[in-house]
Amino acid sequence: MEIQLGRGKTARRAYGIDEIALAPGNRTLDPSLADTKWRIGNIEREIPIIASAMDGVVDVRMAVRLSQLGALGVLNLEGIQTRYADPEPILDRITSVGKDEFVALMQELYAEPIKPELIEQRIQEIKQQGGIAAVSATPAGASKYGEAVAKAGADLFFVQATVVSTAHLSPESLVPLDLAEFCRSMPIPVVLGNCVTYEVTLNLLKAGAAGVLVGIGPGAACTSRGVLGVGVPQATAIADCAAARDDYYKETGNYIPIIADGGLITGGDICKCIACGADGVMIGSPFARAAEAPGRGYHWGMATPSPVLPRGTRIRVATTGSLEQILIGPAGLDDGTHNLLGALKTSMGTLGAKNIKEMQQVEVVIAPSLLTEGKVYQKAQQLGMGK
Repeated sequence: MEIQLGRGKTARRAYGIDEIALAPGNRTLDPSLADTKWRIGNIEREIPIIASAMDGVVDVRMAVRLSQLGALGVLNLEGIQTRYADPEPILDRITSVGKDEFVALMQELYAEPIKPELIEQRIQEIKQQGGIAAVSATPAGASKYGEAVAKAGADLFFVQATVVSTAHLSPESLVPLDLAEFCRSMPIPVVLGNCVTYEVTLNLLKAGAAGVLVGIGPGAACTSRGVLGVGVPQATAIADCAAARDDYYKETGNYIPIIADGGLITGGDICKCIACGADGVMIGSPFARAAEAPGRGYHWGMATPSPVLPRGTRIRVATTGSLEQILIGPAGLDDGTHNLLGALKTSMGTLGAKNIKEMQQVEVVIAPSLLTEGKVYQKAQQLGMGK
């Protein structure tokens, strides 16, 4: 439905994850029967959750542990892990500085050049410990370091930017990354993002993406929506991009996963993203709260250290438990931020969805009061959903 903003300008209503709810159908099932397996590229995982390629979320140890637990973590190849042989003192500085000095410090620390030998070293460290080596770079970084990534034996390459498209215009002095050629030339699957529209998703799929990341600006540490005014609320964005995936599948017989990236805090958020059409999700701040996370209870965005226009900030998320507690339980908190897999399986059981494909078909209702209805005491006492 289009809404008239004024003469000559109409707008489409878009919905965020907080504005929807999932309605049970005629069937329920025991949560133990819910199959959450999914596939990205040539890799199958039991848990459809990916840890974001952020320096406060994923390092070598986190990538390995996430792999062991049945999930996946992505290492940022343009962050401190590839700029410093020993990132620990750098992390100490980032997490100890005051908020007024933070931006300048980040710009200073991230001005250190990326070292290609560290890219190879980090990938090999993950592989040697039996982890899945998934790595991320911007399109410019992919152009520079793609060969090194392939040589080092990475399993997945995420090419990420605030907004990515196959129709990028550049000054004559710059040669933009040809996404289709890059996907064809890389010997490993390439995931592309981010986007929020049907048309761009379809173009990225046709370019050879092994997965498409959906989300512009919803992340807990991201300020792109405030700085740029750009973004589409996640529920609508996921549904639009999933429609492109389905149409591409009908046309080619090739099913490519859609990954909801950003703005997800609780198990319920993850469940609603999959119900809107996502095959998996990428999350940052929930994992930044793990005792094993490199951020020491802090979380910051990939564009935070930009030397000209930072589009992220550092937030304190605190440390609330182990990675295992957060991912598969047992939960030590009552607010939906622990045992994310258990939440997904229980929701699927409540909704009667035996697998991810059936979860994508459950009924979704518009529910702006979902998180506030009847929660007066929780809100007043800052318990559960009132935190």
